[in-house]
Amino acid sequence: MSLKEQITEDMKAAMRAKEATRLGTIRLINAEIKRKEVDERIELNDAQVTAIIEKMIKQRKDSISQFEAGGRQDLADIERAELEVLSTYMPAALSEEEVQAEVKAAVASVGATGPQDMGKVMGVLKAKLAGRADMTQVSGLVKAALSGQ
Repeated sequence: MSLKEQITEDMKAAMRAKEATRLGTIRLINAEIKRKEVDERIELNDAQVTAIIEKMIKQRKDSISQFEAGGRQDLADIERAELEVLSTYMPAALSEEEVQAEVKAAVASVGATGPQDMGKVMGVLKAKLAGRADMTQVSGLVKAALSGQ
């Protein structure tokens, strides 16, 4: 079953169970998927759906920090609930050690010699680690690995 089909099935289950928050979040995911498919006239695969969900997660995290800074805990809690639902569709996250091992392997495979090769290394890692690691953290690890050589 594809990720898109899984999301549709979960939406039906949320309707039956009358889970308003879960249903609302899943509808947001479906709307974003449909928008992308219509705009680009394509059928999205699992990797593209994961990228959409990853973007939505990043938006929720940004919103939570903004709402908390503004003293709006009620809105931050709503965003947290949506973040929890969105996270269920992401692949299992890699541990810090696994990410570091991937960074070392990518640096070696590209033959990177310094900071000027960061783009090449990040290109390789983005394809491998999309949705499984925080790319900001990965970027920091790559920068450290390349400057330490």
